[in-house]
Amino acid sequence: MNIQSGTYYWPTTMPDAPTYPTLTEDIACDVLIVGGGSSGAQCAYYLASSGLHVALIEKNNIGNGSTSANTALIQYAGDKMFINLRNTFGSSYISKHLKQCRRAINDIELAAKQIEFDCSFTRRDSLYFASYPEDIGRLQQEYQLLKEEQFPLQFLTRKDIEELYPFSKAAAIYFEDDAELNPYIFTHGLIKYAMDKGVQVFEHTKLNGHVYHEDGVEIHTDTDHVIQAKQVIYCAGYENMEFKKEKQATFVSTYTVTTEPVADLSSWPNQTLIWETARPYLYIRTTADNRVIIGGLDDNTIYPEDRDSKLIAKRDQLITGFHKLFPTIPVKPAYYLTGQYGGMRDGLPIIGRYPDAPHSYFLNAYGDNGTVYSQLLSRIIVEDILQGPSQDLSYYVQDRPLLKS
Repeated sequence: MNIQSGTYYWPTTMPDAPTYPTLTEDIACDVLIVGGGSSGAQCAYYLASSGLHVALIEKNNIGNGSTSANTALIQYAGDKMFINLRNTFGSSYISKHLKQCRRAINDIELAAKQIEFDCSFTRRDSLYFASYPEDIGRLQQEYQLLKEEQFPLQFLTRKDIEELYPFSKAAAIYFEDDAELNPYIFTHGLIKYAMDKGVQVFEHTKLNGHVYHEDGVEIHTDTDHVIQAKQVIYCAGYENMEFKKEKQATFVSTYTVTTEPVADLSSWPNQTLIWETARPYLYIRTTADNRVIIGGLDDNTIYPEDRDSKLIAKRDQLITGFHKLFPTIPVKPAYYLTGQYGGMRDGLPIIGRYPDAPHSYFLNAYGDNGTVYSQLLSRIIVEDILQGPSQDLSYYVQDRPLLKS
């Protein structure tokens, strides 16, 4: 499956990344995690101290799939406004989801402190601005909903924005206590943490087939070995669709530029995360070595050849979009890539639990804040495995009820 192409910044920040063995024998385990990106690593982290025999397989290198392309803006707000989600799911449902997202960000921060490697987790505020005057009313409603949920944020007028930033926008929500991190180092840190507690990790070990039994799942690998697992968590990102199609999932192509280091970021107050109401939209953040990551300009194509042919033009458009906001910060592209990007039609991530795939969880953390969703869903899945039916699971399974108040 051709997920992405281009040049990648995150792996350069850890040139001596750990390597892991290939599976060379048949094994049995209590829980098998399929996928060695951030979702798989987050599941391994939560399972590390469970006392269960846990194994993880990755068909390529750990962290080198969508994780290496992840821009890792750690936010609780996503691509659909909460006022729209409330109309779909009801007020109490979305109130619960907001609390889950806040907890997930706190859990990510705790994990970042526990792992051996420095993943540059940094708390950042976010500016979410109105791209067009007609978006102001929706921003005000969004602000009011989040304020009622006691989230720390402010509503900024044009005057407020002009006093802070070198650009002018009609209105914005200023979110406090979001964050950013290096997703590649974070993933390797979680894997190392889990391995130190006994989780077996194998890379260059591809799932070739699976057979569901009454008491577990039999996994066949391309190394001609068999894994007998009592439970399986599929954490293969967008490639989960190869194992089990989910009708709610939709896909587009997205584009990202990472610049050369910037000498002076003083005109960018607090290096806030920045995004906008327009669709397709632009979002920006900085890195630990003062690069700028500029992403967005999603395109409806799902064909790799078409997607890739637009990369250079999209790269230049992203740079232009940044300069419209920060004309005094000169940036040059150093790394740029394009990849498949997934979301869910109703706006929330999904834990797939299907009758024809017993003993299995499909972690589909699709959406703008995939790292947060992965942490959230990983914790719920592990709770369900360790403690029995999780009350939180019903909020995220594929057949969750709508308009539940």
